[in-house]
Amino acid sequence: MTEHTSPAVEDPALDEWRTYDEFAAGIDTYRLPSADLGGVVLRVTLDDGTTLALDFGADAVAWTASGAYEASGTDPYDAVRVREDVVFVNLPLTSREREALTMVFSTSSHRALAALSHISDEDVEGTPRVTQRFWAGVTDAGTPTGDVPAPSRDLIGKRNVYRYSPHHLYEHVYVSSQRYAWQCLEGVQRGHGDMDLSTVWKFADGLYLFCFREFRIAVASVWLHDLGYQLMTTGVFLGLNGDGESEHSRAGGHIYPLGSVAYPDAQPV
Repeated sequence: MTEHTSPAVEDPALDEWRTYDEFAAGIDTYRLPSADLGGVVLRVTLDDGTTLALDFGADAVAWTASGAYEASGTDPYDAVRVREDVVFVNLPLTSREREALTMVFSTSSHRALAALSHISDEDVEGTPRVTQRFWAGVTDAGTPTGDVPAPSRDLIGKRNVYRYSPHHLYEHVYVSSQRYAWQCLEGVQRGHGDMDLSTVWKFADGLYLFCFREFRIAVASVWLHDLGYQLMTTGVFLGLNGDGESEHSRAGGHIYPLGSVAYPDAQPV
């Protein structure tokens, strides 16, 4: 009988943990196309009373935040129209050190959702170095309709695969309202995985803001998963690269659901 063997797969050693910039390279290959918001004037009121004023140009946005979060600047932006009426926009802040402001807003419901990611100055053992804050909000473009964006448990028990490029394939398992598990199936992190802190907010039917903060390296990410008919995700990263400098990266790709489980009695946190 002839013995057949599979070709060897070259996997990284488990102790060779990749830096943020190594795994982020090319992770936006299958991302949805960018949108031009030039000429758009957006006013958002967040649920803590903070107001955001954003005046978009072709490549940059002049913005001001007043209230619980006080800041202003002129920064580059990246926008994606994830649905005809829903826009994902990220400000990789250059006017402020180690911060990124990410927003989702709807031109039909006039609802908004904001996330602020920040890299702390020092490491604290057992705590992710990147922190995130979240707000629901409304725009001034019309009367808000539909449900207010809020934290969601809808993803608990789901298991998906995410294809970001021919060389980036990751699996996610959403285990609770506070944590998710991941492993790299293809790419420079192949064989690596962890269970990190995560936050999920529901923005609209089938649209979920999924955010994580890693323990092993200083990196956090904000994604908008479209789990409706499109099965696409659009995201951004903020982290420290191999030289210890803050870096912003775009990401996105296809979602392939693998299945889900339901807990019969005791539920995760």
